[in-house]
Amino acid sequence: MDAFVYASCALTSVLCAGLLFRSFHQTRYKLLLWSGLCFAGLAISNLVLVFDKVVFPDVNFGNYRLIMALVALVPLLYGLIFEE
Repeated sequence: MDAFVYASCALTSVLCAGLLFRSFHQTRYKLLLWSGLCFAGLAISNLVLVFDKVVFPDVNFGNYRLIMALVALVPLLYGLIFEE
């Protein structure tokens, strides 16, 4: 059951990133780009979570997962602060 929840979170992040990138290509509104990059990074972070908890339960990828989530939030933070 845990694997299903982790995988569905990763899939949801991928779908959100795809929808945000598609909207960006239609409207060229920069905040959609930064949000799409954020969700793409969060999808990678969720995939690392799947590897951490399901594929390799003996290995701890917790620090890598947190670093990836932090890196994923940086583009959105940049877009919110510096874009008009």
